[in-house]
Amino acid sequence: MMSVEQAILDAVRALPADQQQQILNHANRLRQETGTRAPFKSIKGLWPDLRISLSAESEEIEDNQREMWRNFPREDI
Repeated sequence: MMSVEQAILDAVRALPADQQQQILNHANRLRQETGTRAPFKSIKGLWPDLRISLSAESEEIEDNQREMWRNFPREDI
């Protein structure tokens, strides 16, 4: 079984030089995009100044969860 790396090398070698250069340019762009992505922010950090609580202790959240799951089929009954 051929590795992905070997399959890519074989495919690139079969192309003319100008298309090989295009693939190299694309690979460089992909590498740059991967390195420059902003880290994922916690949802809690999006609005710290608004004093919004996302805790499950909130009675309204628990009521909404019970309402949503009330008619959900269960296999453990």
